[in-house]
Amino acid sequence: MRPLRVLQASFPDDPALDTAVSRATLERVAAGELPETLRVARPGRVVAFGKRDALSPGYPAAVEAARGKGFGSVLRLGGGRAAVFHEGTLELAHAVPDPDPRPGIHDRFEAEATLVAEALRNLGVDARVGELAGEYCPGRWSVNEGGRTKLAGTGQRVIHGGAHVGTVVVTEDAASIRAVLEPVYAALDLAWDPATTGAVERPWEAVRTAVLDAYASRYDLFTEELDRETLELARRSVGTERRPMRDQ
Repeated sequence: MRPLRVLQASFPDDPALDTAVSRATLERVAAGELPETLRVARPGRVVAFGKRDALSPGYPAAVEAARGKGFGSVLRLGGGRAAVFHEGTLELAHAVPDPDPRPGIHDRFEAEATLVAEALRNLGVDARVGELAGEYCPGRWSVNEGGRTKLAGTGQRVIHGGAHVGTVVVTEDAASIRAVLEPVYAALDLAWDPATTGAVERPWEAVRTAVLDAYASRYDLFTEELDRETLELARRSVGTERRPMRDQ
């Protein structure tokens, strides 16, 4: 098994810095300065908008709608449409070194979705991989429960030398996600079915343990603290993280 560095640094009070740390980690992994890294975090309340959202005429109103529900706003590192993070979600940011990352996009999506579904099944959840009709932030590699409600979604970004695979798992409190997405998606003129939004309904810590156990079955995990160089790079780039980024 190949080694995988694990970080558990969280920035619930600064969503922009949280995103910047994921991007800085990706850049340093892609440059060969850091080994393959997985960050497992507990975020604060934020709506993560995609590039297409930021280009929509309704984007300013969507940001205001999120704020009105007590959620901040960031531009997401991976592709996809608006997704929600809060204290009851588990954030996974996997930075993978790859000199030619494009051919591996499908395989990375499949591997991540399969791993998350396996972890949730180990908690007794009928977890399956596949998109549901009407789900928010739709994607082929979503993880759902019994073909009824979405539990997790994955996005990906590739740069020269590496890829970022980002996943959010809703462990608890699907109601808060529905409540903020209703006005946000209305502002963006996106159709969806709130009934497809679900949660694992297990404690956050239990879901984190199950996911790390699934990773440990595939990688040789070792835990480290977030290094100062990456944190400083992230802090310097926080301003750019608030602007739309071009998916490569």
